[in-house]
Parts: sequence; C-alpha cells; structure tokens
Amino acid sequence: MHKIDIELIEMTLDVMKYAIDRISSTDPKIGKPKREEELKALVGETITKEGVGGEYAFNLWKKYLMKATVPIDHPRHLAFVPASPTRAAIMFDLVTSASSIHGAYWMEGAGGIFCENEAMKWIVSLTGLPKGAFGVFTSGGTAANLSAIVTAREYWREDETYKREKGLIITSVGAHSSIKAMAKVADVDILLVESEERLTSDDLRKTIGSLNYHQRKRLFAVVATGGTTNAGIIDDLEGISAICEKEKLWFHVDAAYGGGALVADSVRHFFRGIEKADSITVDPHKWMFSPYDCGAVIYKKPELAKQAHSQEGSYLEIFKDEGAQGFNPADYQIQLTRRVRGLPLWFSLATHGTNKYKEAVERGLQLAQIAGEMINKKPHVELVREPSLSCVLYRRIGWTPDDYRHWTYENHKKGFALVTPTKWKTGDTYETVSRFCFINPDTTETDIEDILESMV
Repeated sequence: MHKIDIELIEMTLDVMKYAIDRISSTDPKIGKPKREEELKALVGETITKEGVGGEYAFNLWKKYLMKATVPIDHPRHLAFVPASPTRAAIMFDLVTSASSIHGAYWMEGAGGIFCENEAMKWIVSLTGLPKGAFGVFTSGGTAANLSAIVTAREYWREDETYKREKGLIITSVGAHSSIKAMAKVADVDILLVESEERLTSDDLRKTIGSLNYHQRKRLFAVVATGGTTNAGIIDDLEGISAICEKEKLWFHVDAAYGGGALVADSVRHFFRGIEKADSITVDPHKWMFSPYDCGAVIYKKPELAKQAHSQEGSYLEIFKDEGAQGFNPADYQIQLTRRVRGLPLWFSLATHGTNKYKEAVERGLQLAQIAGEMINKKPHVELVREPSLSCVLYRRIGWTPDDYRHWTYENHKKGFALVTPTKWKTGDTYETVSRFCFINPDTTETDIEDILESMV
C-alpha cells in the first residue's frame, strides 16, 4: 500500500486531471442524492479482501457517486449556508493533504501553523478585539462554540462558589442549532429568549431579571449571534456586551455565518460591540471562501482557553519543552488531533489579497438586495422581512408547506437549483417560507430570476 509503482503514478495523474477539471469547470452539475440501495445496485461491493483496484474505484466515483452529491459552490445552491471556496484555496487543500502535517503542536507543524496564524491575524483584525486577542482554527462552528463555552465555564468555576454548580447560558431561539447541541456536550443548561428577531439588551435584561436566585447563581454566559443562519439577523451586540460587563457574564458571539461580513464596509457598523466579546466564532468555510472544514474560535484572552484545553500526558511533555516552544493550536480548543485546516485560507489570502475578499462579500450582500427588489416586483411572491446580510426570506403567495417541499424536490431532481424552505415565526405560529442565502459571487441575477419564475 505504501510503495511507489507505475499504478500509483498513473493514479496520481488521473487524480490530478480530475482536480484540474473540477477546479477549472465553469458549468458544474448540481447533482442529486440517491437512496443507499440505488447506489449499492450501481457500484456493488467496493470493500473486498483483494480490493477492486484504484482505477475501477475511481471510475465508480466519477460515474455514479460524485453525481449523487451537491457541490456546495454551485451558483444556484442557495440553501442553508452554502460555500464558495476560491480555486486557490481548493488547490492548496490538495497541498495540505499531500503534505501530511499534524497541526496540533508547533514542534511538528511549525511551517503550517505559521501560515494559519498569519490568516488568523487578519480575521482577528476584522473584529476590533484588543491587543493580545487571538484564535485557532477548528472543524467548524459547533467545535468553535463548544471550545468557547468550555473555556467560559472553566473560567467561571475558578471561583469555588461555582465548583459544583451546573452552568446556565442565555441565547435566543434564533441562535444556531449548534448552541443547543454544544450545551448538551458541555452539560450546561440553556435558556432561550423567545425572539426570532434581533436579541436586544431589553430582552436580555428582562430575562436575567426573571431568574430566581439559584438560576442567577448558575448563569455564566450569554451567546449573541452575529448573523443568524435563518435570516441573517445581527443581535444588539453593543447593548448585550454592556449588560454582560455589568453582570460579570462571559460574552460570546456566534458569527459563524455572518463573521465574513466584517470585511464589508457597507455592513461593518451593524456589528458594533463585537470588539467587546470574550470569544467569537467565525467559519471561514462559509463567507471567507475556504474549503470545508474550517471554523475558527477567537478569544479576547487566549490564556483562559489554554488553561481550559491544554492536555497533559507523558507522551505530550516534549511538546511543552522549551526546545519545542511555539504556538500549539491543541491548547486552545477541544481537539488534539487536527489538520492545518487554515492553510488553504492562508494561500488564498496570500494569492488574492484582502481587497478581493471584500469585493466578493459585498457581492453577496448586493445579490440579497437585488433578490429583494425582484420579489417586490413580482405578483406571486412577497418578502417576509427585508433582506439581512445575504439572507432573503420570502413566501410564494397561497402555497402550503407541501407546495414548498414539492417545488424544492422537483428543482433538485431536474438539476436546476437547490433552494429549501424554512420556518418563520409570526405571532404564535410558524409559517413555512422560502429562503435564499447568497455566498457565491458567481450567482447571477438571471439565476435569481429563473428560480423565482419557477414558482409561478
């Protein structure tokens, strides 16, 4: 398996040709999933005692399996929060894998970690956090949020009063699902403020005021959102930060999706207050055009994260030795084993410069406004709310939830587009609506027009 022979060389050439074709493609197919039994019937047994051979397996991938996937960078993939990695970042993802770097400790991965840190300095500079703030790349927003909350909890428990208390955090119902997921893992309780719109300082003040004595004792953190996944809403970061400072609460901002917009001059003022956060989550694999998977967590005081996450073990002592000193990413988040996932971002930033990033993000913001204007001019659709960041919520007048689902599946089945419904709370009820999220600067106004016209 580890020898170099003619088969390996031929396979390397095949893989490189595939990569070149994929990176240079200007007309990608959207792909659609098949049931497991359908895929099994097409490819048969692939894991056998003798192996089926690299060429045969690769042909199965190209002929059947690849076509059962949706490229996240398709210009008409506007569901969830899509992604659009730059071609430079994709190319360097190949280099990252081929280089076989373990990115946990400086002793092993100094060159790669140095590049990651250069990219991280740029991200930190966008937040306005004070000198000394720094971060580390993670597998995504869930790992970043979990790392931040574990850091906050451990810092809170340094006070003996709270050693045996189960922590409590406050966030809004509009917060990302990962906040609830990581609260389970961290074994902390979560209190949701009933507001899908902007979480305001008044909302937070009233919620804290409604807590009983023991709940207030257990409260240690507030999670605000810098661009909700569902609607692109930015919470009242400045007002919330003031309350957190007064109440001595950890202030975490989940800007996994919206954090990329910090580079855009047109919306940067909406994030006022983020510079006062104790920790921030940003996902470069969303609006910073990096390949999956690449999240990031940033700390105002990284030393607190190090106290919470640094692992001890006899086999790890050498990494802490004076002769091996440098920045050790494993000390600042939950994972020990990690690839240098920030490397493709570094190469793309070095290749294109930060001004190109600004232009690309501004284009996503512009596309949302264009979509809003189109919707306002068409009789069969209407806006649910004004576009926020690059999210647009709109309804097809007269449609039921089944209509939205059928339309989604039909468009996907045709290979035309992937636009999925979501729910929006109006009063006491949830309404099924449609949603655009614009990340890819290659999405065109014609794409938007055609998708809206497919709802007639």
